Amino acid sequence: MRTRRALLRAAEEVFGAVGYHDASIVKITELAGVAQGTFYLYFSGKQEIFDEVVADLNQQVRHAMSEAARGATTRLEAERMGFAAFFRFTAEHPALYRVIRQAEFVSPQALRNHYETIIENYTPFLSDAMETGEVAAGDPMVLAWSLIAVGEAIGMRWILWNEAHEVPPEVFSEMVTIIARMLGGRTLAQASEVESLTNVNGVKGSG
Repeated sequence: MRTRRALLRAAEEVFGAVGYHDASIVKITELAGVAQGTFYLYFSGKQEIFDEVVADLNQQVRHAMSEAARGATTRLEAERMGFAAFFRFTAEHPALYRVIRQAEFVSPQALRNHYETIIENYTPFLSDAMETGEVAAGDPMVLAWSLIAVGEAIGMRWILWNEAHEVPPEVFSEMVTIIARMLGGRTLAQASEVESLTNVNGVKGSG
């Protein structure tokens, strides 16, 4: 299990750095510090380990977001804490964006599985919030896709493209305000209550 994890970490870095087509099993095994023959004890080839990297990143980012939002008492707070965790994870794993975008051409099914798994786990929370009136009534799946689009676009602009690799507090605050409007329902009334809580690192603002 330790060797498999080392290979996945190395593959994530190699695919993120040079892309799928320029990546090689030699590069992956060298970075992982294992013999090339050992690779085939765990994976059949480059395609399989690429698909596994996509699935592994998916599991890791979902875990980071759900753990961060575990103590939230409102849907808006859960969104704020979850997206803050997403941005921290992205800063630590820049290959996330690069690998997922490569999957569109390298492994379309892996790409689809990535997003559908996120939606499948995300939608029930939005649906429950709609039933209680905390979130405005609507199609929870459409809302989930829309929220993901906002988070990914903000992360791409301010983490992937920004030398500081972090979302500025004022940008994060504006994003949370936009999310509150998207959620509607009682969330709009709650928005002012968390205005001072919108620091991307999860730390209270000064006011």
